[in-house]
Amino acid sequence: MKSQEIRSKFLEFFKSKQHLIVPSAPMVTKDDPTLLFVNSGMAPFKEYFLGNGTPKKNRIADSQKCLRVSGKHNDLEEVGYDTYHHTLFEMLGNWSFGDYFKKEAIAWAWELLTDVYKIDKDILYVTVFEGSEDDNLSMDSEAYDIWKTFISEDRILKGSKKDNFWEMGDQGPCGPCSEIHVDIRSAEEKAKIDGKTLVNKDHPQVVEIWNLVFMQYNRKANGSLENLPNKHIDTGMGFERLCMVLQGVQSNYDTDVFTPIIREIEAISNTKYGVDAKKDIAIRVISDHVRAVAFSIADGQLPSNTGAGYVIRRILRRAVRYGFTFLDKKEPFIFRLTSILSDKMGKAFPELKSQKQLIENVIKEEESSFLRTLDQGLILLDGIIASAKGKQIAGDKAFELYDTYGFPIDLTALILSEKGYSLDEKGFQEELEKQKNRSRAASETSTEDWTVLLEDNDEEFIGYDTLEAQVKITKYRKVTSKKEGEMFQLVFNLTPFYAEGGGQVGDKGYLEDSHGDVIYILDTKKENNIIVHFTKNLPKNLNDSFKAVVDAKQRFRTECNHSATHLLHQALREVLGTHVEQKGSAVHSTYLRFDFSHFSKLTSDELRDVENFVNARIAGKLPLEEMRNIPIQTALDKGALALFGEKYGDTVRAIKFGNSIELCGGTHVDNTSDIWHFKIKSEGAVAAGVRRIEAITNDAVKDFYLENNQTLFEIKELLNNSKNPVSAVQKLKEENAALQKQIEQLLKEKAGNLSKVIKNELAEINGINFLAKKVDLDAGGIKDLAFKLGNQYDNLFLLFASAPSSDKALLTCYISKELVTERNLNAGLVVRELGKLIQGGGGGQPFFASAGGKNPNGIPQVLEKAKEFIV
Repeated sequence: MKSQEIRSKFLEFFKSKQHLIVPSAPMVTKDDPTLLFVNSGMAPFKEYFLGNGTPKKNRIADSQKCLRVSGKHNDLEEVGYDTYHHTLFEMLGNWSFGDYFKKEAIAWAWELLTDVYKIDKDILYVTVFEGSEDDNLSMDSEAYDIWKTFISEDRILKGSKKDNFWEMGDQGPCGPCSEIHVDIRSAEEKAKIDGKTLVNKDHPQVVEIWNLVFMQYNRKANGSLENLPNKHIDTGMGFERLCMVLQGVQSNYDTDVFTPIIREIEAISNTKYGVDAKKDIAIRVISDHVRAVAFSIADGQLPSNTGAGYVIRRILRRAVRYGFTFLDKKEPFIFRLTSILSDKMGKAFPELKSQKQLIENVIKEEESSFLRTLDQGLILLDGIIASAKGKQIAGDKAFELYDTYGFPIDLTALILSEKGYSLDEKGFQEELEKQKNRSRAASETSTEDWTVLLEDNDEEFIGYDTLEAQVKITKYRKVTSKKEGEMFQLVFNLTPFYAEGGGQVGDKGYLEDSHGDVIYILDTKKENNIIVHFTKNLPKNLNDSFKAVVDAKQRFRTECNHSATHLLHQALREVLGTHVEQKGSAVHSTYLRFDFSHFSKLTSDELRDVENFVNARIAGKLPLEEMRNIPIQTALDKGALALFGEKYGDTVRAIKFGNSIELCGGTHVDNTSDIWHFKIKSEGAVAAGVRRIEAITNDAVKDFYLENNQTLFEIKELLNNSKNPVSAVQKLKEENAALQKQIEQLLKEKAGNLSKVIKNELAEINGINFLAKKVDLDAGGIKDLAFKLGNQYDNLFLLFASAPSSDKALLTCYISKELVTERNLNAGLVVRELGKLIQGGGGGQPFFASAGGKNPNGIPQVLEKAKEFIV
């Protein structure tokens, strides 16, 4: 049975059981601060389990794309080494929100597996929760008794809290679960070892394929459990593992989910899967990771240095380094797998086809960048080896290479081994642990349980129509973090405060009680579909009625910028072409940022045309046409633009200014004339095929022009109030260039004269012509001097220092190439170490390198320590 048919049969089966079939939610989370990515099938439905929202139907089924690489569910380092762990995987799931419970969930799971998929019941085992003394919970005898009607009792196993009690986190809904395991070993292996002894023992052919979670408790902050008002079902079946069972193979990677990608890797790398164990691991890593990266980019998450983007970069770099190390791929190649991936999975996930070019461009650029990092890292590692006193490399040196330069530690260990060196792994792990502790301490947060004051689950947002309202606090809780200290989160029965979303920042403002006392709302965010208001203090009387007031000035400036992003999007599609798609935005009160797909830098003419287009719409005084709660298909039929990576309901809100129409939940001006003016401040690249414009509107534009005018007046004053300051500046530039040439000539002559003097200062140490000296030359003059001496002397080691100003120091190291080759000396390593003494750093090639710093007072110590590199 092909994978597409397997997926279809699952969804058809639950449709026949009156489940609503919904598409996969985007993998990148928006309103859940506890997750970077959807890491389980239930994550998109958390708001329903928490009672913060109402599902379209009480029975739902889907195939959800998930990513597990960080936090509690961290599979990254296991991927490739076994045959059943993945970063990206599909989770087939069926859900009941207060409808059916254990009886139906178990019966339907058994029916689907044994009657529809025809899996032999004699290769199946099930587990039930054995109970927990810690939580004062007895065995799940209800599930046990139901299972007895389908499967013999010797195949029903009791599982611990670790394996058979599912929790979404430290707090929140949870409950016992039943896992269904399959034993696909050969008859001979089954005869030797009873399969039940291998359940949950990480055996590659005795694996869990389905987990049925019976959500009936809520875990409180103090660790205690309370019953949920409604009981829910949350099931998750690993699609890739199910394909392995139904296709009669021994590995997920042997299914048709992965084999087309593996065949392509074989062709590109001229290798054969299944011949060499190390190459097999590399091929599995690459075939898995390209899926994770491609889906993330398609959902709008680009690789970056922070947050979710950093996770995606780590995944891609892990794939690159396995190709680099084990498949000998020294040039970008992973991007070439995008076509086979979109062909294979594009029908089920159309975003792979529509975003194919962007995915390809981004992956290729990331590969090229990391390969350059690897090349630089190899040079640095050679320097570390050259300066090593013994045959073991210190852990802190390897950690610096890993942490500062992004050079993989496993690659460091491999290269050291090949060269006859070892790595102080304990020292490395100690440095890594220190860093983790620093990071953990910086991000540590403790969250108390909600204190409920008023039962009201239907918090209403009224901020489109008013900036003030009388509100009641329905619940609150305290959150403590290293960064923010002690904060309180408040939830109201209704609110005019806009919660951060769609790129727009959350509102600020204040609460005023009946006595006129005020507390300030510092931010507003949405968490699992509830609007949360952040404040440093609690009101004196929490049960009072409060006047909630949004900061009108900040809201208006933010609205100007948000409406301008819509006009900017329209302008870019008009000026550059309809291939332009929004890839991200940030709408603040002081500026806007807009990321979009485009293949090249915008020209000056294009930027001017975009600005003029937006300002023409502002001058046109276009009124806001707001369409609330209209069917999504109606909005799309009207031409509304929907964004990839966004999750839309059956009804949506559309915003229209003239011919610009987009699906949007943000706040906007009543008329484009309110924006006053639009000014682009910068345009640049974010990633391959993605550009970024930063711009300002309204008051920020006025301030910009006032500042520019002031600067112009100051320049004219310096130019003796020239009537034509542009010509005057041009003349100064020409005169400066001529003087610069004269200075360069004089410095060359000075360097030439200095080279004659220096000959007498060279000292021979251990067969090396050595000199460490402070000179009064600029960087160019020092370089000329070093190379001139290098042409005159063999076995030369030069260290020159200079201090161009009181807060600037320069170091330059020149080493003859024969010393680099024969004595393993490295100029880059020399300046990097000595640069610390001038509070700076640098690098370069093994024979020539330079460093800069801000402490010229360290130069005497530099000159003294330079000799240590050759003695």
